[in-house]
Order: sequence, then structure tokens, then C-alpha cells
Amino acid sequence: MNYYIASCSCGKDSLAMVLRLIKEKKPLDEIVFYDTDMEFKCIYDNWLLLKCYAGRHGIKCTRLEPKCSFLYTMFEKPVNVGKPNEHKGYSWCGGCCRWGTTAKLKALDEYCQAKNAKCYVGIAADETERLIKERKPYKLFPLAEWKMTERECLDYCRDKGISWKENSIDLYDILDRVSCWCCANKNLWELYNIWKYLPKYWERLKELQAKTHRPFKKDCSIFDLEQRFINGYIPKHRKRKNG
Repeated sequence: MNYYIASCSCGKDSLAMVLRLIKEKKPLDEIVFYDTDMEFKCIYDNWLLLKCYAGRHGIKCTRLEPKCSFLYTMFEKPVNVGKPNEHKGYSWCGGCCRWGTTAKLKALDEYCQAKNAKCYVGIAADETERLIKERKPYKLFPLAEWKMTERECLDYCRDKGISWKENSIDLYDILDRVSCWCCANKNLWELYNIWKYLPKYWERLKELQAKTHRPFKKDCSIFDLEQRFINGYIPKHRKRKNG
């Protein structure tokens, strides 16, 4: 008999997937949440709500975490040991150096493979590039089968009373993706909104930037961006391509 796991980040797509799997009584034995320790507070709030809901349906919930802490990997982990460019820490996670994503995918893959499980993954129907990249035979993509787009996933969750509130603002109104608050893949429009509406997270970004020489966005540090925002720069919303 197959064992079924759902990978859930508690963002709109994976939450919509899990809720619909449960509603339609699809086989689901366990829900797995990978905790980077750098998620928005609302993500942890929604994980607690999901645990309660899943528990009422007899579904196990498991929290995975990195082998090394996010901050250790970012600032202290020995990198390229014995080579001329040996240094400590990978610095910001994002762009061509998505070390956090690599660790997450590896942990989830190892967990599912150890249980010889089928794994539901919450990739929406309009995220075509991501769907093409995923080729592991044990992974299932119910959102694509249901033809649910990212917008429909968000609407599905909101219809069920789910939100991602921080400072009375739903993060999906000011961010394209509710990924880690320090993800360097955030675009300028998202960063402007964090600066404007989420000052506590912006201060935490500044604290991280003070510990690394690597700019957050190409040749712009968090401090450079803050000065541009103070001077009146308002980025246009250019939503990133899927993936």
C-alpha cells in the first residue's frame, strides 16, 4: 500500500492543495513542513492552524528543519575549504546561490524516499517552468491536474477564511510570493512594500546586511535601497515569471 505525503510551505498554493486533498478525501497520510526559521510569522500561525485541522482528520503533521541553522550557513559555514577563495558563509540566499532551496529540496526528498512515499507538491497549473523541472517519479502535482492557477489557489484559501496577516496587511497584497522574509529573490516592488509596511522585517534585513559585504540586489545593498526609497523611489510592480 502506498504512503502519501504532502509537502506544505503554508503559502497559498500548497495550502490550497492540502485543503482540497482533504476535502476530496484523497489518500494523505502525512503533511510535512520544512522550517527554515526565517519564515514570516503568519506562516507559522497557519502551520499551527493546519496541524489542528489535519489532526481532526487523522493526518500526521511533521516539521523538518535544516541540519545547520540558516544563520550559521549564511555567515559561518566554511566554504571552499583549502581553495584560494575559501571563506565563511554563503551570504544571501537567492539568485544563482539558492543554498536554502537546495537544502529544503534535499531534506524533503530524503524524507519521502526513506518512507518510499508518494509526495504531493503544490505547483500551480500556470507555473509551467517549475512543472517541467520536476521529474522525480514519486512526485504528484494535483494542482496541475485540477488546472488550478496561482490566483485560484489564493482565492480558494481566502474563501476558506485563510489569510497571511502581518501588521493587519495580507502579505499576498504586497508580495508576489510569501517566501522567507530574507529571500534575495524578492523584487524591488516587494522590497519597497516590506520597507513601507513591515518595518520590523526591514530592520532585520538591515541587521543581516551589516554582516555581509555582498549586496542584496546586484549592486544594491539593503542600505542603498532604503536611501532610494526615502528619496521617493517607488518601483513598478513587475511580477516575476513562474519559477
